[in-house]
Amino acid sequence: MAALGAAAGVAPRLAAARRLVVKIGSALLVEGLSGRLRAGWLAALAEDVAWLRGRGTDVILVSSGAIALGRGVLGFPPGPLALEQSQAAAAVGQIRLARAYEEALAPHGITAAQVLVTLEDTEDRRRYLNARATLATLLGLGAVPIVNENDTVATDEIRFGDNDRLAAQIAVTVGADQLVLLSDVDGFYSANPREDPGARRFDVVSRITPEIEAMAGDPVSGLSKGGMKTKLLAAKTAVAGGCAMAITEGSGPRPLAALAEGAACTWFLPERDPQAARKRWIAAMKERGSVTVDAGAAAALAQGRSLLPAGVRAVAGRFGRGEPVAILGPAGEALGKGLIRYTAEEARAIMGHRSDEIAAILGHPGRAALIHRDDMAL
Repeated sequence: MAALGAAAGVAPRLAAARRLVVKIGSALLVEGLSGRLRAGWLAALAEDVAWLRGRGTDVILVSSGAIALGRGVLGFPPGPLALEQSQAAAAVGQIRLARAYEEALAPHGITAAQVLVTLEDTEDRRRYLNARATLATLLGLGAVPIVNENDTVATDEIRFGDNDRLAAQIAVTVGADQLVLLSDVDGFYSANPREDPGARRFDVVSRITPEIEAMAGDPVSGLSKGGMKTKLLAAKTAVAGGCAMAITEGSGPRPLAALAEGAACTWFLPERDPQAARKRWIAAMKERGSVTVDAGAAAALAQGRSLLPAGVRAVAGRFGRGEPVAILGPAGEALGKGLIRYTAEEARAIMGHRSDEIAAILGHPGRAALIHRDDMAL
């Protein structure tokens, strides 16, 4: 099929992904409106996850399905649910969803970890950094995070509304280089292929233009909230953050292996690599204060290391955790900018001290780095 954009690009290779986020829709995980889990399909997906991890790829799963699993248990009839009914169904379904992933991944020696988030968690810098640190820690320990919107407490005002957008936000948060949306369609089409037999699927979209946006249709599944419009919103977020995104049909067994072997799909190409995109984002922020470092710390930063409290000589301004601060050298020269992991008061208290002294000074355990290298633009 065709490629579309300013310049036709080359589709990424799934097997080459360093960090992969996979979004799984309710229609793939749950059988119709009966609420029955597709256990065989999930077991096959777990084989894909194990295969990718064996190749050195970090994998995060963003999974729908909690409400669909819970509504049948509670006896809700087919059709739209009131907000409080959706929250109740999610409360019941989340337990079953987490157990299903745990049981599917355990035969491969993989630990599953449940992570529930809301839109506010990604808009608040402190919570954003906490979520990023938690996910990075889980991946470092060899676990597979299973992320879902926290439907038990989310309201209409703070909901992502669909897990396509949530998956894209998680991909940017963790610096993923690839995002795969497992869907009930095999890519992005010029029109709804179920209504227009002449609709064309695009292999590669190099740039999301107004023409592309005009092609998006409405949801085609009874369980799925997200249609092509939400997938394009997800693609915009992903590619701006340096992450390639694929849409592919996922109902068959081992859909990720199928994608790696050339299954039909559409790839949206990133504007830049994830780390460069994140650095640019940090560099564009308005700083809330500054930290001045000594010569040793300045040299360490130049070598790509994190900023430790021991290398800080002065702290200026008022800022909270996760807010941007300027990093100044011994003579006051600008070295860069970073998202600090402590408040201004805490930073002043621990500056000049070793990381193993933080707990005694603050009265609680802290993170070793004042500013992690991943949260810094020099």
